[in-house]
Amino acid sequence: MENNKVKHYIKNVLENMPSGWLTTTTHRLDIYDEALAKTAFLDKFEALFNLDVFDTKSLNELPTAYDYLRLGHPLSCILEWGIAKMNHLDTKSVISFSSNSSPILAILRKNLLQNTNTQIIYLRDDLAFLNPRVLKKVYGYRFTLKRVENLNEIPAFNGTTIFVSKQDTIYNVNRSEHIDFVVNYTPKLGSVVVVKGEENKSYISEIQHVRRRETIAMTPANCLVALQTLLQISVKETPSNLEANKASVLSSIKNITGTNTRPLVGSSGLSIQYAIMMGLIDHAMQHHPQKAIKIVVPPNCYGGTNDQARRVAALIDNVAVVDLPVDGDNDMVQSIDTVLAKIAQQDAIPYIIAEIPTNPRVEVPDLKALKNVLSVKRTTSNGEIAIAPVFILDQTFCPNVHFLGDNGILSGIKAIAYASGSKFPSGGLCTAGYCIANKKGDVFTSKIALHLELCDNEATPLQYELLARQLPSMNQRIKDAYQNTRAFVDYIQKVLPQAKINFVSQKLADAGFTPSVFSLDLPTKGATTQEREIHKRGLNHLLIKMMITQIPDQSKYCVSYGQLKGCYWTIPATSTQGTTKEGDKDYIARVSLSPDMNLELHKKVFLDFVQSM
Repeated sequence: MENNKVKHYIKNVLENMPSGWLTTTTHRLDIYDEALAKTAFLDKFEALFNLDVFDTKSLNELPTAYDYLRLGHPLSCILEWGIAKMNHLDTKSVISFSSNSSPILAILRKNLLQNTNTQIIYLRDDLAFLNPRVLKKVYGYRFTLKRVENLNEIPAFNGTTIFVSKQDTIYNVNRSEHIDFVVNYTPKLGSVVVVKGEENKSYISEIQHVRRRETIAMTPANCLVALQTLLQISVKETPSNLEANKASVLSSIKNITGTNTRPLVGSSGLSIQYAIMMGLIDHAMQHHPQKAIKIVVPPNCYGGTNDQARRVAALIDNVAVVDLPVDGDNDMVQSIDTVLAKIAQQDAIPYIIAEIPTNPRVEVPDLKALKNVLSVKRTTSNGEIAIAPVFILDQTFCPNVHFLGDNGILSGIKAIAYASGSKFPSGGLCTAGYCIANKKGDVFTSKIALHLELCDNEATPLQYELLARQLPSMNQRIKDAYQNTRAFVDYIQKVLPQAKINFVSQKLADAGFTPSVFSLDLPTKGATTQEREIHKRGLNHLLIKMMITQIPDQSKYCVSYGQLKGCYWTIPATSTQGTTKEGDKDYIARVSLSPDMNLELHKKVFLDFVQSM
């Protein structure tokens, strides 16, 4: 009876859901509490369920579930809630993934760190997508695989038992008492992991964090299909143009980057970044066994990059993170020179991750000096030639700049560039990310591809379709958005000259660096440093509140960039730098503009803000 009520309610919700549930990639931070991710949404959703309320207006007023769609979204929450309800489980214990292997890897990761044995049970050929040799050799995971003919054969085990099952419908949960985790997957949609038993509740946040940093939640489109399947609603399959779309996307990436190597496309920017990191580590283990690996990362860069690097280092004994100060009073080139000299003395392998322009200060280093410092032949403490660095460039802010081609500034060193596809590549329509190496860095591509496949993190067919549609117009959109941004920056400098604006110079713009994002350090007042900081933070929130309330159809408080329309506001310290150390956070306003927005109206509201200060 209860299951019928749940199904009936979900059916009504799907018929009345807001259109944004299928199309929005970044959600509103003004109705989001990170500490209550998923919980706040489901608490209010449960209240609507109890009242049998499902009108579009009520559904649209539900709080934001996650700040990024890749972490989760309304439909993933409802899918997890429905599975939990129908199996009498705690909703927190059900977690969906776009990847089939990542939930298994999440459990293996925690068990490695806490030295717990793992057995993975499966029926027939359900685990063809796993690569046990690489998982054990590179990641260090320890586990045994056991195929059984029926679930009565599952033995008691001193450790964790994972049951993996391939299903057309992913909502039936096996209840065997010897199973700690159930992973149901369907190749076309993704997977759902169910955490069973009070003793395993500590795994929930760890599994969620893997989804946050190394992969993505099941996509909205696939969650909708999964929910329709749960409801036994006939799903109309549209003809797939995957091969044509994929060919178009790969060709566009080559053209945009000015390279002719093999591009790779992942389910998100962090998915592709994780494949890069694990691919490079795999390559180092094969070609430079026993040598230490140093991941060099700016301490105030995007929190996902920073956190992911530290999570990799925590997993593998000979990997460590080295800070690379790049913003403000720190010069990226000088910092790289200092860091590489130390790493060379240690005879270690340097992998440098950097954003150009930097985020959120939008700074570009002296590129000739950067090329020179990366090209220096250094020696170890024994006088031997040190291993040359690999430069991993986050090119999200300016994906149109040719760093990697034969005449690119980085052509002479091993380099890999990547970009978040949720920004300019898709115009905010999907979360996919891509990477491509220059000729010297192409030696790593096969390893990166191996780990992208192992984690089942390749872009979905819909993501390829959206990228195929949007990439051809990307460079023009970048140009148009830059023009809006330059005009807005010039206006702010005119009406509030005391503000410090971080944006590219005209000289850099003429050289091809035309981002559509800038950061704004507002003038403040107060008798002490603390008073001035508190006042400035209050001004940040006042400015954003005025923009999003007076221009609600265009201005949005969220972490975004490169969208097709509107203007997006955030405070890096409380959003993109969420896991960054407090002393390295930036309590400034970051603003990103699109090619299609009412610039004059934004100027007017900003002037109102200035006059209210």
